[in-house]
Amino acid sequence: MKNHPNVHFLMYCLILLVLGACQSSDQTAEEKATNAVEEASAVFVANPQPVPEQTVEPLAIGADAPDFRLPGSDGKYYSLDDFKDAQALVVIFTCNHCPTAQAYEDRIIQLAADYKPKGVALVAISPNSPLGLLYEELGYTDLNDDYADMDTRAKHKGFNFPYLYDGDDQAVSLQYGPAATPHAYVFDTDRKLQYIGRLDKVEKPGTANAEDLRAAIDAVLAGKPVAEPVTKTFGCSTKWGWKLAYKDKINKEWKEKEVTLEKIDEAGIQGLLKNEDSQKLRLVNVWATWCGPCIIEYPEFIVLQRMYGQRDFEFVSLSADKPEHMDKALKFLKEKESAVKNYLFSKEDKYALIEAMGGNWNGALPYTVLVEPGGKIVWEHQGEVDFLALKRAIVEHDMIGRYF
Repeated sequence: MKNHPNVHFLMYCLILLVLGACQSSDQTAEEKATNAVEEASAVFVANPQPVPEQTVEPLAIGADAPDFRLPGSDGKYYSLDDFKDAQALVVIFTCNHCPTAQAYEDRIIQLAADYKPKGVALVAISPNSPLGLLYEELGYTDLNDDYADMDTRAKHKGFNFPYLYDGDDQAVSLQYGPAATPHAYVFDTDRKLQYIGRLDKVEKPGTANAEDLRAAIDAVLAGKPVAEPVTKTFGCSTKWGWKLAYKDKINKEWKEKEVTLEKIDEAGIQGLLKNEDSQKLRLVNVWATWCGPCIIEYPEFIVLQRMYGQRDFEFVSLSADKPEHMDKALKFLKEKESAVKNYLFSKEDKYALIEAMGGNWNGALPYTVLVEPGGKIVWEHQGEVDFLALKRAIVEHDMIGRYF
């Protein structure tokens, strides 16, 4: 076959393509680790793991800041290098659920705003393992210490600093050694620890302004020794990933609680809603075994009882099942570990039930109402519940509150 110039050109292009592919393959191999990191940083999926029990000691004054690479509530990863230009670095170990931590949130926000123009970087780290946290420890909050809940909290409060998650293996927290939340650390420009301890002496919001922490930062910025470099801190203990046996014990005790179901008539329901006998916020949920949304969301009401039940709160369930289906309703309640006051309307006339519940319910299930002692309705909802909204209605009520 006679050679043609175009054939030679095509062969030349083919050779270049093959060589280019090889080169591209080599580059992919060389950049594999980097690409993997970048891909991992794009979407973080929390995976809390049990942690071997060990002695935890707080970082000593003069020690180097342990490096870290942790996901923030904003989806980005952060390390010490991200704050390399700061004249001082403040690391505060805090969390969503702790009442003391919540009491200091506004002070931390204000401190970050005040000191950013002075070249101070502030970063918060949640050290808690979600595995070690009981429902019964969530009585002052609307959120768990899960990674997803951190984003909710950061946005709700308007955090002006990175909020990082260390709940999977707690490797960073184990190096820093926070005893409680909140626990503050101040590092100088060389990232040597110059202060560790409290923000200030008074937990109640509006009564102090992080004076101890501010004094430490001011000293570091001035190149002077901190007058009191170590202070004790008060707050919720760090929830380490080896405190699982106690959680199992409490869950087992709840599971073994007796579950009962009583019939109730119109007068009884009206008494529930008047709420003159409990001196508690009373949450009543009307449900039925044949109502799909009811049975799907029902376990969340038991979580609410476990969260707030040790405070001035109680959950009461009211089944709209027919009286002859009482056994079916009781079976469901036992399966859902509903160790609360459970009632079933004693009549088949559902309109009598609707009227007994008052004038706001149109009869659609589920129906949920929160009433104060004396019968004032402070929250109600027809249909499936937004449990975050409900938790906030409970915890921000004057009878409950986020702080001691």
